[in-house]
Amino acid sequence: MISTPSGVDALPINEQLQLFSSLNGKTHKPYELSKRQRLSALLAGELNFHGEDSSYASHDVHAFAAKFPPQLPRAFIRGLTAPGDVVLDPMMGSGTTIVEALLEGRRGIGLDIDPLALRVSQAKTIPMSVDDLRDIGLKVISQAQDFLSDTNIERLIQKFDSRTKEFIDYWFYPNTQRELAALVLSIQTVDVSLVRRFLELTFSSIIVTKSGGVSRARDLAHSRPHLDKEKNPKNALEQFSLRLQKNIKSIAHLDTKGALAAPLPGDARSMPLRDEVIDLIVTSPPYANAIDYMRAHKFPLVWLGESVVNLTELRTRYIGSEKINSAQYAELPDKTESLIRQLEKRDRKKSSILRKYFTEMQSVLAEMYRVLRKDSPAIVVVGPSIMRGIDVQTHHCLAEIAQETGFSVVGVVQRSLDRNKRMMPARFGKKTDSMIEQRMHEEYVIGLLKPA
Repeated sequence: MISTPSGVDALPINEQLQLFSSLNGKTHKPYELSKRQRLSALLAGELNFHGEDSSYASHDVHAFAAKFPPQLPRAFIRGLTAPGDVVLDPMMGSGTTIVEALLEGRRGIGLDIDPLALRVSQAKTIPMSVDDLRDIGLKVISQAQDFLSDTNIERLIQKFDSRTKEFIDYWFYPNTQRELAALVLSIQTVDVSLVRRFLELTFSSIIVTKSGGVSRARDLAHSRPHLDKEKNPKNALEQFSLRLQKNIKSIAHLDTKGALAAPLPGDARSMPLRDEVIDLIVTSPPYANAIDYMRAHKFPLVWLGESVVNLTELRTRYIGSEKINSAQYAELPDKTESLIRQLEKRDRKKSSILRKYFTEMQSVLAEMYRVLRKDSPAIVVVGPSIMRGIDVQTHHCLAEIAQETGFSVVGVVQRSLDRNKRMMPARFGKKTDSMIEQRMHEEYVIGLLKPA
């Protein structure tokens, strides 16, 4: 069963305030309630956010699979921290949590090992001069037009190693390759690193898109590319120009209130942070056996200097990857162990993948516990999985692991997904019994507290 806040803690925050006021004879402000009470009230509140605009500030500068709505981290940041507090997302993805931390005047720290996640988060959390972006962007487009007739274009395309070149030839038509090469060469001439990174992000966003895009893939925003032989990709320079205008408007609305953000390369299983320095964690780990981010991310990354071979190797190190190594895994809590053994009877390999996932998440939760200050909360947003017909209740397993780590589990609540905005892997064709399709209509919010 889903655990929910109970008693006084389960009341909406305004009702809690009224109750405490009547008991103590005075009005209490929200921050005078305990962290546990505030967390419990937030978990009992509205967490679906259907129909709300999620494209404000810099949130919409780049598509990213399975990112949660910004209103979700915002609710916990506002309700559980004060200006100047440090908010961490150790698996930051596109940086939604740290953007919200900036907007609320908190200090945001994000960690990820995915190179596209780092590029996206870094570009969307650093305020830049709109005039500079516009002027330099126009020069880049003009220069790219000139480069189209330059022999340097061919040299760039030919410098790829054989595996990368094979990948590019399969997914991009020759004309598109020339257009993208011209843009890359032009962007590389930009001296200002922050501006260059923003332009590279814009370049990536015309490849990884919810629809359209300049590759031969049908849909990259959902992370599962499908070759569309009938697709006629749009002109890359024209798409870059349109996207640049849109992204400049978005970044112009990034009001950081003087706060700072630090999107850093780092592994959530071994965080480069000191003990007890974080006031709040809000994160969404990868789904168990579900979303393969690198399948889509390598499309722009190969144009920005990464090789397919290196990206494929990096992919094996992601939490939740299906690459099984010879490492010895620690014993997991009873219910989680029982579920893995149940799966093992049906599919030994799948059970090994699931054990690896929970073992890695055990390390993540231990690190989260270490870096949090005492009496500080952590929010973990995760979805369920179905493996060989078995409902892997990831939320309950992670809550059990967190409790064994030392956390107090304040509550586990369900929220329904707005699938028009939470971009999950798409289903194509007539198949209607897809496991990934069945399980991604809801997700769960786990509220944890490190005891004082």
